[in-house]
Amino acid sequence: MGREGMRAGDADRERVADQLKSALDEGRLDLGEYDERIQKAYGAKTYGDLDGLLDDLPGVVPVHKAQLRPMQPPHPDPGAGPQENRGGVQPAIGIFVLCTIIWGITSLASGEAYYFWPAWVLIPVAFAVLARLGDRNNRRH
Repeated sequence: MGREGMRAGDADRERVADQLKSALDEGRLDLGEYDERIQKAYGAKTYGDLDGLLDDLPGVVPVHKAQLRPMQPPHPDPGAGPQENRGGVQPAIGIFVLCTIIWGITSLASGEAYYFWPAWVLIPVAFAVLARLGDRNNRRH
């Protein structure tokens, strides 16, 4: 028994139906063609029944002709130090500076020093710094 005689599963029929929907959305199929092909897709019992439904559509490669290649994760630069991965520390410090400027302007404009609420922004900065220090210590051991 070849591939054409093998039974197709629900996931295979659903994948073909999704590709047909994409072709309809792109204007490559009219509604009548889509309806006819979708009925055939959901009624398909074997891979042979599914194969002919996508062959004339550009950009759609039948499964048996597909060439999948695994993606390789990017290799980190060995010379990159901890400065490259500073996480949320620098943006949080920038927000703290901005909040302090706003606090200073409003305090000067009112003539009295308000409660120093920008200090609350430093809490996540402190956690991020502590996490980075702990991570650095873990790398040494």
